[in-house]
Amino acid sequence: MHFLLNSAFKRYWLQNTSTHKFQLLSVSLFSTLHPISTPPLLQDLCDIVTSTVGGLDDLESSLNKFKGSLTSPLVAQVIDSVKHEAHTRRLLRFFLWSNKNLSNDLEDKDYNYALRVFNEKKDYTAMDILLGDFKKQGRVMEAQTFGVVAETYVKLGKEDEALGIFKNLDKYKCLIDEFTVTAIINALCSKGHAKRAEGVDWHHKDKIKGELPCVYRSLLYGWSMERNVKESRRIIQEMKTNGVTPDIVCYNTFLRCLCERNLRNNPSGLVQEALNVMMEMRSYKVFPTSISYNILLSCLGKTRRVKESCQILEAMNKSGVAPDWVSYYLVTRVLFMSGRFGKGKEIVDQMIEKGLVPNHKFYYSLIGILCGVERVNHALDLFEKMKGSSVGGYGPVYDVLIPKLCRGGNFEKGRELWDEGT
Repeated sequence: MHFLLNSAFKRYWLQNTSTHKFQLLSVSLFSTLHPISTPPLLQDLCDIVTSTVGGLDDLESSLNKFKGSLTSPLVAQVIDSVKHEAHTRRLLRFFLWSNKNLSNDLEDKDYNYALRVFNEKKDYTAMDILLGDFKKQGRVMEAQTFGVVAETYVKLGKEDEALGIFKNLDKYKCLIDEFTVTAIINALCSKGHAKRAEGVDWHHKDKIKGELPCVYRSLLYGWSMERNVKESRRIIQEMKTNGVTPDIVCYNTFLRCLCERNLRNNPSGLVQEALNVMMEMRSYKVFPTSISYNILLSCLGKTRRVKESCQILEAMNKSGVAPDWVSYYLVTRVLFMSGRFGKGKEIVDQMIEKGLVPNHKFYYSLIGILCGVERVNHALDLFEKMKGSSVGGYGPVYDVLIPKLCRGGNFEKGRELWDEGT
């Protein structure tokens, strides 16, 4: 379940950072396309590219027989039409054939569009080929395309290549401006390369107008991935000094960094240091949310801090921060793992009484824990609560309970669940 919390937090972080103004420059991939006035030609090319008969040479042979008028907008429209159907290698061969036949008539914006499509399809070999052609053919790379390339290369562990392209953007006829500087910083920080990102920020301060909150968020996220509390705190202080008030996203990022560091090095300081950060948040009119507390609860659960977990859940209610189903899951989980089954069931009942309807994975995970510690009767009780809440997703639970019951000799109950599930 930790991955659910982590994914939710990352989505929340990304949603907030994406509100920065450079998002305004992002446009739909489809927006580069021109309306096509020759549907028959489009259909003919689509049929050729999506055909499953023959190999790549056969594809090119069929394309050579195409008698229609090939245009740059038509090429882009074909790619958009078949990108979800055609194999990427056939798509690449079609594009390279079009590039050869159109030469300078294949517009830069359509070339950029094709590269973004291959990125979307995760065909990194095709991306490399097109990137090489950008320089050879003297094409103009759009800032949006660079952002996509930088993000992908860093995700693949090719941060050196991403930085290399950034430093040589002039060879791609792309400006080093606020957008491209922010894009490479975000890409590097997304994988914890905060030090290198700060180097970019320092060298290109003149390209960024003012202190951008999104740059601070990225740097904070990058340092937090390395669990570097000292550097993360420095970024928070720099924000305050430069008149940028840290928001809930920034503080939650720092809180995660602090809690994960203490989880490894100072478990006894988990609660107090986290509560100190929350107190600081309130002093700046930034109020902790259930996500803030869930970060702490997640780390407490990993160290089996049962008492502190229950106290934090109670403190949430008293401070006016309503626990969500993830909060209840984290506390119930540590109770079950510690053998406090009665108290764990009470926590689940509290959640249900408050009208919270959890994801079906809430029940599936807890039932799995109960079966793992040989408490099948408790698991069956929890399954009844799950069915009572009508959350669906019962199949995986049957897959866990039926074999467990049969291995324990309770064939009658196993058969009952089998009949119920089928």
